[in-house]
Amino acid sequence: MEKVQEENETERWERPEEITESERSIIKESWARVYANCEEVGVSILIRFFVNFPKAKQYFSQFKDMEDPLEMERSVQLRKHGLRVVGAVNSVVENLGDPEKVTTVLAIVGKSHAVRHKVDPVFFKILTGVMLEVIAEDLAKDFTPEMQLAWSKLRSHIYCHIQETYKEVGWTQYPSNSV
Repeated sequence: MEKVQEENETERWERPEEITESERSIIKESWARVYANCEEVGVSILIRFFVNFPKAKQYFSQFKDMEDPLEMERSVQLRKHGLRVVGAVNSVVENLGDPEKVTTVLAIVGKSHAVRHKVDPVFFKILTGVMLEVIAEDLAKDFTPEMQLAWSKLRSHIYCHIQETYKEVGWTQYPSNSV
């Protein structure tokens, strides 16, 4: 049973389920509420990411030595990067009906992180999971099972596009189990 579950999990990341029109609406509506506080949401996502997965900080010279979440919260560089993260997600959400635009946005993100920053792609899977946690907490009781499914599908799409870009640019350390 566990092996079948692992295979299904792997398959879901390799071929994500299609996001329906209803799910796109759910994502857009819920994201509009979250994005209204984009700076705070971006900071929350990154702080949780770095606290729970400190190895991810190795890619950020400006805050790789920060341990204290309050210090991270006050960091101008972390705030700017948080805005870039939620800005990229916003571009994806705004263009959910246009797969080419979504692919373009995520290809740009993926290529810069693979080629310039040399970020292990597994961190995108982790980061999108943290993003879902923060969104679920932000929306609290309004985060319905339907909304969770829609966001889980979007998370899979984001990671698959990033993963594909890494393959296209010849990422050699792929896949990683080093986290």
